[in-house]
Amino acid sequence: MSLPGHPIPRRTLLRGLVAVGAGAPLCVACDPPTVPEETDIMDLSFRTVERFRPFEVVAPGFEQVEEPAPAALAAVRRSDQSPPAPFAAVELTVVSLDESGISAGLHTARGDQVVATYDPRARRVTIEVRSAGRTNIVTRRKVRLEAPFRFAFVVCENQVTALADTGDGWTALCTAREKVARMVDLRAPAVLAEHTFGWGPCRPTGTVRVRDVRAGCFGMAGLRDLHLVQHPDGRPYIRDGLTYLTATCAGLGFFQQAHWGVFTLDLASPDRLEQVGQLFFARDGLVLGDHAGQVIVDEEAGTYVVATSSWGDFDFDGVHARHTTATDDVLHGVHVLSTEPLDLPTRAGSWDPGLTRIDGRWHVGFVESPSQDPFDFHPALAVGPEGADLATGLELVGADQTVSQCEGPILAQVDGQWWLLASDGLGKEYRVYDLSMSLRGTLDAPYGTNIPHPQLVPRPGGGWLLVTFDGTQFDERVLGYGSHGDVLVMASRAAT
Repeated sequence: MSLPGHPIPRRTLLRGLVAVGAGAPLCVACDPPTVPEETDIMDLSFRTVERFRPFEVVAPGFEQVEEPAPAALAAVRRSDQSPPAPFAAVELTVVSLDESGISAGLHTARGDQVVATYDPRARRVTIEVRSAGRTNIVTRRKVRLEAPFRFAFVVCENQVTALADTGDGWTALCTAREKVARMVDLRAPAVLAEHTFGWGPCRPTGTVRVRDVRAGCFGMAGLRDLHLVQHPDGRPYIRDGLTYLTATCAGLGFFQQAHWGVFTLDLASPDRLEQVGQLFFARDGLVLGDHAGQVIVDEEAGTYVVATSSWGDFDFDGVHARHTTATDDVLHGVHVLSTEPLDLPTRAGSWDPGLTRIDGRWHVGFVESPSQDPFDFHPALAVGPEGADLATGLELVGADQTVSQCEGPILAQVDGQWWLLASDGLGKEYRVYDLSMSLRGTLDAPYGTNIPHPQLVPRPGGGWLLVTFDGTQFDERVLGYGSHGDVLVMASRAAT
């Protein structure tokens, strides 16, 4: 609603209604004396313009094995490639098979293996672990697959999943974690290095014919926790018209099965999100899929500041933020990084670190969580001394303890003003705080399912995108919670 020559943002109008009280006359012309001046971020209004589901078994561009040509196999073909982290997959097309069946997974030179199989004679898919000369079927399921079909093995952390695509997209057939982990820990670097990709018949009694074999880093079942890659001062890192973001790559399972990726977003076509980096983390003698954080590119120093959350070994008893500084280009390719705890001013659990250096001082937005069973969490802000590095002297500015399901803190600058944004899952709103952690209002934007993070992305020609996610699961019946979400892109419009 507006009057000619006097546009009134919808939120200003609503605040005016509250200010004059129920039943009192509303005088638009008298707004300035009675209503505080609207801030620019409150004038933003968003509508959803794109919704899509990133899903890849083997991440495009991260293949370690590619054999497109048809091949008739009478025995398992074992490659010489080991996955760099226990987030890996083998996918192939079964052209024809006899009673020998099909197997895909990881094998060692001494005959140990972790595989997904399909036995057409028994009409049964299994996940099997062979160790010390003994084969253990850890889970099985009756299913009928008729060639041709796509078949896949995926490991995320120590959870192994068999999938098939009979023409309508990938479906999870069965999955197992605890029984696999009791027999082999693929998070241990020495153990993982012994295992290489393999595929072929289940038993040496016939021949399976396959084509389009691909193996390498697992892609994702969905994306969440999208966060801009930025310069230290908060400017987005943009190259060739592409904005860089990090995102949690949803795995086939719970939080431990997810890992971290780097993506580019084409601002001219915001449905074009391409993965360019895979990030894993070495700590406590294991390679883990820690995720949910941010990367800062300091071109002057020639370094990359990486901050993340310790979800890779989550067991409902503590999460904390971690960090490292690297000189290698962590935005491209595969990296296994060593990190250390980030000394945040809290005794509670913490995650979702977001970093910006404002007026020479590091500001760190994060989630503070006094309990993870049940979950209780809220946004907080810390600031360091002027000129200090990220790990030195962070002090708490404030935390909003009035909310208990609020995460995804994002530091965002709109028309020269800095804000901390966060997502309240119970109130279903994007909360807007100033840098004193005073609540100033909420974003005018659709709020979907789960707890979507309010990542604002400036467009070069003006206006904003809000890039976030929702809680849409992939095959929750088989995999349980954790394999979400769809990516949602919203665009700003003039407030009315």
